[in-house]
Amino acid sequence: MEFNEKLQELRKNKGLTQEELAEALYVSRTAISKWESGRGYPSIDSLKEIAKYFSVTIDELLSSNEVLSIAEEDNKQREKHFRSLVFGLLDISVLMFFFLPFFGQKANGVIQEVSLLSLNGIASYLQITYYAIVICIAVYGILTLAFQNFQKAFWVNNRDKISLILNAVAVFLFIISSQVYAGAFLFIFLVIKALMLIKWR
Repeated sequence: MEFNEKLQELRKNKGLTQEELAEALYVSRTAISKWESGRGYPSIDSLKEIAKYFSVTIDELLSSNEVLSIAEEDNKQREKHFRSLVFGLLDISVLMFFFLPFFGQKANGVIQEVSLLSLNGIASYLQITYYAIVICIAVYGILTLAFQNFQKAFWVNNRDKISLILNAVAVFLFIISSQVYAGAFLFIFLVIKALMLIKWR
């Protein structure tokens, strides 16, 4: 008997609805439905809660193949969690552009390194664009950290791609407008993100 069938049997033997079991395990009814229909497995932590709640062992709930599947899935979730944590922190860290001298500006024929807040003497549309892209990346980083456990398909499938696109646009913008230090700094971030995506596809 597979895990999904065992879970259904245990729940029905206790006379519980999916909603009641979900409340007892502190998960959503959707999660219970997904597990019982065989469309997925619970995390290791949820599995421990299920075993404890029904007073059975994890070995009684799962076959050896299912244990491997759950361990692999749990590993993937941890990797995604770590990746989104790194992406979020990297994106938020661009706020340092406002305070550290990553931008060049000409003064009396000499190029000085200044922060974004001190940058002047450039076209206002360019300055506004710099502010907009830096704020946009930082806000996206905050959203990435805030919604790490958000499981909507669009967010899960595109979260990292959007971060990469924003980063690439910023690199392109800074390089073509001759802000090489800012562009190079963000290019390093872009490489780190790309390598993480390649490693943990």
